[in-house]
Amino acid sequence: MNDVDLNLVPALDALLAEASVTGAARRLGLSPSAMSRTLARLRAVTGDALLVRAGNTLVLTPRALAMREPVHALAREARALLGPREQELDLATLRRDFVVRANEGFVALFAARLVAAAARQAPGVRLRFVARSRKDATPLRDGEVDLDIGVLGTSAPELRMRALFRDRFVGVVRTGHALLTADLTPARYAAGRHVVASRKTGFEGPVDRALAELGLRRDVAAIVPGFPDALRIARETELIAQVPASLVRADLPSAAAFAQGLEVFELPVSLPPIVVSAMWHPRLDAEAAHRWLRETFLQVCRDALEAPSR
Repeated sequence: MNDVDLNLVPALDALLAEASVTGAARRLGLSPSAMSRTLARLRAVTGDALLVRAGNTLVLTPRALAMREPVHALAREARALLGPREQELDLATLRRDFVVRANEGFVALFAARLVAAAARQAPGVRLRFVARSRKDATPLRDGEVDLDIGVLGTSAPELRMRALFRDRFVGVVRTGHALLTADLTPARYAAGRHVVASRKTGFEGPVDRALAELGLRRDVAAIVPGFPDALRIARETELIAQVPASLVRADLPSAAAFAQGLEVFELPVSLPPIVVSAMWHPRLDAEAAHRWLRETFLQVCRDALEAPSR
């Protein structure tokens, strides 16, 4: 087989099907001159003219007519063998544990809906949520995590990613806080004391950078691991919190508990939106069960957030 170029099979299939150099070239996305050169090679390999002139058209030789069906079957089988294989997935019988890395806020908002959706479609699936203590790709690469939910940070170029929803930061203070008794300017906002959610040792977020452009700096009195922690502190102190708007939406039942006793306000600085994404390793890209998991997460998030916030 060393002297047989299997790349000629699709070209031969196209030529026998079209009985035309131009038609075969169009089918394969080649130029007519390139297809003419391929036909010359096929004639040399087979020892047959394959296509001969009959007036203004080309016709197949007897050898070419005899080859047409076997060559087409060979080309079809090669595509089926070497192309992506569509896996059959029976959700009713699927038994699988999926490990999902997500922060506490995402779990609080969506975990109940996700578990319910999985139970309806695939009762044998179990979702295990683990804390997103860091943003590196090692757990995905090592197979410890099936799906990573969050804002893309230090990552790996090979990771696959799909946006689940867009969010934005808002400010939050306890009900009756003095901050909201007058016009909220960047200076008044920065002058207050703040609680920040961050797992990094040193913290400087988008709010700090926006304030720095105005020559301002806020006083961060406390740093906590997650946004729910920041909300609890803001509810019981004079500290100002900054959280994703989805976490305190009044029209989301799962967010109602977070919003109690708090007032939400728009930040007096302009910030880029937050894009919350699902990330996974490419080895799982074509797996039917994992594809179902990704689609389920996307649909549940969209369904939960489709109602306009108040």
